[in-house]
Amino acid sequence: MLEKLQNNSGKILFLVVALFVIFLGYNLYQAPVEGLENKFIYLLKTYGYIILFAWSILEGEVGLIMAGLLSHTGDMNLYLAVFVAGLGGFAGDQIYFYTGRFNKSYVHKKFKGQRRKFALAHLLLVKYGWPIIFIQRYMYGMRTIIPISIGLTRYSAKMFAFINLISAWVWAAITIVPAWYFGEEILVVLKWAKEHWYYAAPFGIIIGGSIIYYFHSVTKKKEKNFEG
Repeated sequence: MLEKLQNNSGKILFLVVALFVIFLGYNLYQAPVEGLENKFIYLLKTYGYIILFAWSILEGEVGLIMAGLLSHTGDMNLYLAVFVAGLGGFAGDQIYFYTGRFNKSYVHKKFKGQRRKFALAHLLLVKYGWPIIFIQRYMYGMRTIIPISIGLTRYSAKMFAFINLISAWVWAAITIVPAWYFGEEILVVLKWAKEHWYYAAPFGIIIGGSIIYYFHSVTKKKEKNFEG
């Protein structure tokens, strides 16, 4: 039974995510308020911790920022939000790690076009050791690859879990706490962006695109250095 679960972990994860999306969609539709924005806010306030946990599994900083804002408005508890988000981030990377540990043939087939990234991840682990587990959450394009890659090796599962848990809580704290502390300022900016979306949208695209391009360039540079 355990072996079947391990061999089908990818399908199980997909099924869980699909059921969660259906659950959110149903409750969004049934929300007793008018307007999509108000329904979404109602959903966050009602199922905030559940959504935060699931969102953190997928490692979305946007969800953590929302948790920080909800903590600022008093709709969530700051410490509990950090705790739950950390557990979600921890669970996500554990899933990736054990996908690599017990589904090697699936990984080699599914990620066939990303062999260079897997090779880079292995090199980084050999060169830097456990700190690479701690910082992989901040490496664009490698956040999924590194835990899967480590799972493919004989690296201690207990050591990975311990470092991963500490890393996840730190990741949650340094994202949620600033959003909570500067909540009023962020809400003012969001209000302005909503009222002046024709200015905010292009600006947001430029800033977001620049950040993605920067981290993508850094990753590519590391890959080229590895090849060299």
